[in-house]
Amino acid sequence: MTQYAIETPPVVALPVAGQDTLFPVRRIYCIGRNYAAHAIEMGHDPDREDPFFFQKNPNNLTTSDTFPYPPHTSDVHHEAEMLVALKTGGTNIPVSSALDHVFGYGLALDMTRRDLQGIAKKAGRPWEIGKAFEQSAPCGPIHTVEKVGHLDQGRVELKVNDEVRQEGDLNQMIWKVPEMISYLSEYFELAPGDVILSGTPSGVGPVVKGDKMELSIDGLGSLSVVVG
Repeated sequence: MTQYAIETPPVVALPVAGQDTLFPVRRIYCIGRNYAAHAIEMGHDPDREDPFFFQKNPNNLTTSDTFPYPPHTSDVHHEAEMLVALKTGGTNIPVSSALDHVFGYGLALDMTRRDLQGIAKKAGRPWEIGKAFEQSAPCGPIHTVEKVGHLDQGRVELKVNDEVRQEGDLNQMIWKVPEMISYLSEYFELAPGDVILSGTPSGVGPVVKGDKMELSIDGLGSLSVVVG
């Protein structure tokens, strides 16, 4: 029996809708500026270019209905995303077979310390301080492909205090799910438990303590989170 020098960290896992099982998470890849309107609102050219990704940590995921406002920031933004969970992986995966690796889909919020991210951008530094903080990715359960199919269209909506802030459609993604999987597999060896956050529509903006965020995507239900 292996003896570890310290207490082993817990396995990070997400619930699976309709099952008593959990989906263990290995890595989280987040694509940036994957909706043209969001690219424009962030000051970038929406023309299709090679995708780029940043990472959150598995233990940034949370299924709590409360998002704790993080320290050292006064400008925390919501970003509504679809989560893609992989059951298998590999390298150099063809676009034509990429969806065979998908276990299911879910709802996620890529919460962002926008002020700290902006400072990092200007300094040419990594974004983790703005993106990969504790509980920065509230999530709902994963819905299996067998239940919901493969989602390539459907309304994406995020409300804050019952006011629509973000709205779009999955068919507006610049890089579709099969393309994201294929591209990532050229640079990383993907594996079971990997998760991809597929980008956010336009309308990102700040939240304050007490705000109620409600994310919905057609076919995946809704996710309600209060800023605590």
